[in-house]
Amino acid sequence: MNVNSASSSALNLINSSQQRAANAAEEIASASIQTGEVGGSEGKANDLFKPIVSLKEAEFEAKAGAKILQTEQKTTGTLLDIKA
Repeated sequence: MNVNSASSSALNLINSSQQRAANAAEEIASASIQTGEVGGSEGKANDLFKPIVSLKEAEFEAKAGAKILQTEQKTTGTLLDIKA
């Protein structure tokens, strides 16, 4: 596997997770909850379910991208140590 492709894939993953999080946050912010409504008995709480799950997915994607970058750095460091 090419190191540059690992970096590129990781950065693409992080960027897509940021976009997913922004879209989910916008959806949550624009969701209307009626005054005095606790738990959204009229189904309004269900409107928040998908964007909240999407936020969690974005978090896991960003962590995976960061882990790929960390692994790449360790691998590059190890290869440099072997060459030295």
